[in-house]
Amino acid sequence: MNNKRLYRSQRNQQIAGVCSGVAQYFGVDPTVVRLAFVLFALMGGPGLVLYLIMWVVVPLEP
Repeated sequence: MNNKRLYRSQRNQQIAGVCSGVAQYFGVDPTVVRLAFVLFALMGGPGLVLYLIMWVVVPLEP
């Protein structure tokens, strides 16, 4: 059983650590996740809203 949990990162954060935490969870580079959030926001998608929701909902890493 995999006990992998999603946390906001405290080590590699730019604003709230959401993108860095998502990147750690999926094992990708944080820059790729940050670019994806920006592209979704610029294309009229839910990028900014999703980021704000995750900032509130996802706990800070222990």
